[in-house]
Amino acid sequence: MLDSTPPGQLADLFASMIDLSLDEKLQILELVDSKTRIKRTLELLTRQIQVLKISQKLQTTVENKLGQKQREFILRQQLDAIKKELGETEEGEEDEVADLSKRIAEAKLPEEASKAADRELRRLKKMHSSLAEYQVIRTYLEWLSEVPWTRSTEDVIDISKARSQLNSDHYGLDKVKTRVLEFLAVRKLKADLKGPILCFVGPPGVGKTSLGRSIAAALGRKFYRISLGGVRDEAEIRGHRRTYIGALPGMIIQGLRRCGVRNPVFLLDEIDKLGRDVRGDPASALLEVLDPEQNSTFSDHYLNVPFDLSQVLFIATANDGEAIPAPLMDRMEVIRIPGYTFEEKLHIAKRYLLPKQLSGHGLPASQVEVPDEILSKIAVGYTREAGVRSLEREIGSVCRSLAVEYADAKEKSAPETFDGVLTEDRVEKFLGHQKFDDDVSERSAIPGVATGLAWTASGAGGLLFIEATQMPGKGSLVLTGKLGDVIKESAQLGLTWVRANAQKLGLSKAKVNIIDSTDIHIHFPAGAIPKDGPSAGITIVTALVSLFSGKPVADHLAMTGEMTLRGMVQPVGGIKEKVLAAHRGGIKKIILPFRNRKDLSDVPERVLQEIDFHFVKTADEVLVIAFDGQIIEAPSAFAKANL
Repeated sequence: MLDSTPPGQLADLFASMIDLSLDEKLQILELVDSKTRIKRTLELLTRQIQVLKISQKLQTTVENKLGQKQREFILRQQLDAIKKELGETEEGEEDEVADLSKRIAEAKLPEEASKAADRELRRLKKMHSSLAEYQVIRTYLEWLSEVPWTRSTEDVIDISKARSQLNSDHYGLDKVKTRVLEFLAVRKLKADLKGPILCFVGPPGVGKTSLGRSIAAALGRKFYRISLGGVRDEAEIRGHRRTYIGALPGMIIQGLRRCGVRNPVFLLDEIDKLGRDVRGDPASALLEVLDPEQNSTFSDHYLNVPFDLSQVLFIATANDGEAIPAPLMDRMEVIRIPGYTFEEKLHIAKRYLLPKQLSGHGLPASQVEVPDEILSKIAVGYTREAGVRSLEREIGSVCRSLAVEYADAKEKSAPETFDGVLTEDRVEKFLGHQKFDDDVSERSAIPGVATGLAWTASGAGGLLFIEATQMPGKGSLVLTGKLGDVIKESAQLGLTWVRANAQKLGLSKAKVNIIDSTDIHIHFPAGAIPKDGPSAGITIVTALVSLFSGKPVADHLAMTGEMTLRGMVQPVGGIKEKVLAAHRGGIKKIILPFRNRKDLSDVPERVLQEIDFHFVKTADEVLVIAFDGQIIEAPSAFAKANL
């Protein structure tokens, strides 16, 4: 057919089939010569083919990019249609965006947070639910709607009730309770009080966390505990920015969401064990949280809008106050909680620990009898701690053994045969032989051994034994026991003082100093535990004098104090903790620096009655007491001062 068609008509046919403008079509019609018309038509046809090729290439590229999303969209539409046909969709289900809008309106957001929520809602309405950004925005709006911007509990402060609550939950700790009641009283009189941030510092097991619970109960507020031990990332406090996958708010906002109110009691537990690495410093992030002047506009990185934390009552706990950064410590009021005396432990065991363990092990309290002397034996012979955790574990071990006997009696249908009276023999049967003996009297009977008092990193006190020995040599000094630089300097200073005063002390003859031809080795037992500080100065001197004189130090005597090169005794810290540790260890006499006399006001009266205290100003006075006047005779004025 094309072969029989005239060339001019063939050109007209192809021109009519391609996309041409009106002017181009008129140009072809105006061409009379068939050859010219065919040539012009061929040019236009070639151009059209090139356009089609480019269009096809662009379409292929776009289809490759959109094909996957179109496929997902079509599959989701088909899935929705299938569910609808099967009747699996809930009738009357509210639109997700409308539900979020309703929840945000009910949350009563402040102005800035409301603007952020409205902005994200507008973006959400324009997105399809299959997009990843849709889920990110929806989660963000859910957090905004669930954070308690305005919801709060009303404080019901009854001072008498709070006093009863604290007394029923804790035995002793009178000064701590007094400070808590002062805080509650001021809070009652001035509801908009800002701060203070309380920080309980003390050894493990003395009741720091339970004190926080008691305060929350006394205020009628919700209680939430945040464990800061090992937290190294600043984002754990401030939250992650939404640009990160899996981003969430920080611990503070998460705790508020769980509590559901804006004024709970937050317990920041183990604040002294915060870490620090390349991801930031959590302690620095807490500066804003714990500052009453700044936390009213706290900004979490995830929410990115201010939140008022001024209504939250923050309480921190720590074992070692020295490990808390100074700027953070400056924002808190430190309340130190010392260890318990044996008398206090006995009352705590009777009122709290024993009933708790009996109930926890299914033993009827009416059939178990534990005399006071047995509880005292467990506390003295099986524990050496400032708190009561080990005591509770030992009582739990006794209860488990009694539970076995009680279960056997019930299986034999003879529960009346169960003997619930605890005796010393049964305690040793259940717990084994005593773990702690009178180590003080055994060591003190040996020349060259003295007992010092130390303050441990956990916040508790402890006994520090110092052993010295001598051998022929050139007067060198060897120190062992994992010692720090300060305590090494104290040992060197003590040896220098003893050498300088050897003739006065009767340790060497005139013009002949036997110490110069002797090597001295001073050892601090418990070599795996780091030791440092200047408070062992007078103890080192006493051990050296005991070694060279061959006379043992008085029994059940301990001492603490820094010494200068002139023999003056300087005050030291941690007196209360050290005295309580000495009381737990069976010490009957303690030598303290004269300027530490005022620190005994914090020591329980019962401990003061059971220990004989001596206050000294010079090393000579220390030696008079340590050797009962056998090395240096006591001056009359000094003897009268210590009567």
